[in-house]
Amino acid sequence: MKITPRTEERPPPCFPSMTPTTASQNFDDSTLHGGLTPADGIAAVSPFVPSAMLFDTCHVGVVLRVVLLVQAVVGVGAMFGTAEPLDWLLRFSLLTGGVLPATLAWLIAVCVFKGRLNRLDVSLQWLAGTVMGAVAGVYGCGLLSLMGLLLPAPWWASGASGVLLSAMVLAGLFWRAKARTPAATAARLAELQSRIRPHFLFNTLNSAIALVRAEPAKAEAVLEDLSELFRSALADPAESVTLGQEIALAQRYLEIEQIRFGERLRVQWSLDASADAARLPPLLLQPLVENAVRHGVEPSASGAQLRISTLRRGGSVVIKVTNSAPAGSGQPGHGLALTNVRERLFLLHDVQAQFKTAFKDGLFQVRLEIPL
Repeated sequence: MKITPRTEERPPPCFPSMTPTTASQNFDDSTLHGGLTPADGIAAVSPFVPSAMLFDTCHVGVVLRVVLLVQAVVGVGAMFGTAEPLDWLLRFSLLTGGVLPATLAWLIAVCVFKGRLNRLDVSLQWLAGTVMGAVAGVYGCGLLSLMGLLLPAPWWASGASGVLLSAMVLAGLFWRAKARTPAATAARLAELQSRIRPHFLFNTLNSAIALVRAEPAKAEAVLEDLSELFRSALADPAESVTLGQEIALAQRYLEIEQIRFGERLRVQWSLDASADAARLPPLLLQPLVENAVRHGVEPSASGAQLRISTLRRGGSVVIKVTNSAPAGSGQPGHGLALTNVRERLFLLHDVQAQFKTAFKDGLFQVRLEIPL
């Protein structure tokens, strides 16, 4: 039988077992928000980008670390020439009045012009960063001089200090950017290995073959979903994708697994459309869903319930993937996929992201919170 490609737009995913459930059937994961002990062996909270950039100072976490570093250096420098703690505190406060605005000015300038700066050669990037540091140092000295707090004004010393501190910050950003590439590559390879697992591929093809004669339209849909999953896994890596794109990919994956497991896979979706614009590393949600199916549905003769929810809360988005686990099961798996997801999430959003896992009363939940 020859299957002709369909050109019309596909309807939203529909699962045979997703009919409205009664209160006794529906499980509520609201109790997993607080007060739960993390699943054993998985970090509850821990602070991806395929193409790391040197001048990445637009993250709140980077700004905080740079400010603390500069203030620590200033604090140590203020100890020279002061004999009493009060004298040190006064001198430190005086220097902070010029150093803090200069540091913030450097960070803002680098963030604004990072697109142009990252297109320069590496040597020119370092030169530009240190020159901007010298300008920032002179700027801080000028502020104190205008207020009459630093006379005579040490212009050369301030400029040299700006060069030194900016070089230290650039070194930290350089190693941070350098660390991203192998982490992203390893994560990408792990995802490809997970996505192209032989047993998953064979099971999907067998399901499609079984449907070709009886239900050719459904067999075609299965092959289309499989093709889309492979296309996404093998596509050129991007820095981030939208939550809406990740949800669509996860829905295709569950459509395939629904053919395989039938009534054993019971899925509930609770999606907030206003949260779809949030950014995630590519292929972040689908491994969580696959993990839930693998450790919740596969080992259970009666199957399991799976709930995926998204909710916008002000300037952040909460994503939860919850599955019921077979009786007697402890922590599902070794947590390698979850560790992969956690590291990629925090490489993209840094301290603005949250990652939690919990296992209680037969429910295992992964909870993500990301900025919108």
